[in-house]
Amino acid sequence: MIRFANWLGKNADAFIALVLAITVAVLGLGVNLPDENEITNSAILAVVGLLATAVLRDRGRRIPVEAEVRDTLRASSSTLDDLRGKLAHIEQFEDVLAGTKRALDETAVVRVISGGQVGQVLEEARRDTDRWFFKGGTGTYIRAKTLPECVAAARRERRTLLFRMEILDPTDVEVCEAYARHRRSVSDAPDATGEKWTLERTRKEAYATLLAACWHKQRFAMLDIDIGLARTMTTLRYDLAASRLVVTRDDPRGEALVVDSNKFYYSWMSAELQTSLDQARRVPVEQARLAPLDDEPTVEEVRKLFEVIGIELAPSYTDRDVIEIIRKALRAKDPYE
Repeated sequence: MIRFANWLGKNADAFIALVLAITVAVLGLGVNLPDENEITNSAILAVVGLLATAVLRDRGRRIPVEAEVRDTLRASSSTLDDLRGKLAHIEQFEDVLAGTKRALDETAVVRVISGGQVGQVLEEARRDTDRWFFKGGTGTYIRAKTLPECVAAARRERRTLLFRMEILDPTDVEVCEAYARHRRSVSDAPDATGEKWTLERTRKEAYATLLAACWHKQRFAMLDIDIGLARTMTTLRYDLAASRLVVTRDDPRGEALVVDSNKFYYSWMSAELQTSLDQARRVPVEQARLAPLDDEPTVEEVRKLFEVIGIELAPSYTDRDVIEIIRKALRAKDPYE
């Protein structure tokens, strides 16, 4: 009953209109009632009144709803404005996060590898490279592995090879003595090649690297090689290939540094090595064609070669010394073995 009373209170106008409609319908069926016209007119007026009441009631209900909708829209607009501001802060945060990630990536610009991994890393660097920059002492490993293997790969693939080297000047006795003294201070025992470091060994190793470069140049025309002779020594060796830079020391068992080519430090070191080479004493390797070398160069051929490229052999060098330089040039021992 209570539920019906509540329903009737909410729908009284519709209920009354329904009752009046039924009454009019009954009259239409021919039921005789006194003053039927008056009753019908009153019913019509009542229905019109109820319709007007319903319209007013509907408007009365709609006005607060519209106000509520407007308030909701205003609140939504304010919320969207706040959200837009928060999105802007999120974008700024994402930019900061991306910058931080880049900075962290660049802090890992250098990888450290053990001495036992150096040979493998250098082998991977030689595999597909079309260039090699070297700066170091006398270039023993360059003669033993890097230069012959890079030339062999370039010849096999019929492509050019760019080679840049900066080694000690063998005619500068002081810098060669300083280098030998430094190597002995690290270890006075023979190295992996079976020899101790002395002034004469240092000079012969450097001479041998020059001879090896000219020998390979005469046998592979697409080898573009440039050599500079330094009058200052370095305790580090830099090997820069197309894919990476490897920095080693004079101890094959020591740790080494590796910089991949997509890191900023790689381009820095590439520019540094080229600048350093430009300041070194240049060796006119192109003149080596004036002193042809056999597959097994003779002493006379080697002496002639150093004469035409303007690098004087030590006056005290005997034929035996020149033969030793030839051996070192073409059959160098790998210091990493």
